Amino acid sequence: MQHWVEQIATRALARNWVLVTAESCTGGWVAQELTALAGSSGWFDGGFVTYSNAAKSRMLGVSGELIERDGAVSEAVVRAMAEGARSQSGAQLAVSISGIAGPGGGTELKPVGTVWFGWACEGRGTEAQCHRLAGDRATVRRQAVEIALQGLLSQLEKD
Repeated sequence: MQHWVEQIATRALARNWVLVTAESCTGGWVAQELTALAGSSGWFDGGFVTYSNAAKSRMLGVSGELIERDGAVSEAVVRAMAEGARSQSGAQLAVSISGIAGPGGGTELKPVGTVWFGWACEGRGTEAQCHRLAGDRATVRRQAVEIALQGLLSQLEKD
């Protein structure tokens, strides 16, 4: 993952952009990967670990009604999480993650391994993706971190 973080740093610095994370099922792992690189304070503002629905509402301004209607693991909620993280921090780019890492908690519509990602980018709006990841809890979480980092890099590579 370090090679992605180095590329993220290079591109963020070149754009003079600051990044922020809003994480649920990854518990701050994306922020940990970003801050493992020396000098990350030059382009990384911070991370919100919003594991509970209450924290998503309190820290990121995600509507309780939205969470109730769509569920915490949904496109609407990760979009709101990413937008809330950008708003709270003033960063130009935010990534958000909410998923079901298992081993329990899955449903027929949202099985274990369902993870939603959001990227809110200044001047480009918000994008979201859903992935169905396989493996145990640790594997699902690791894959989610990798997808989040790849998504940040992809956002930074756009014009």
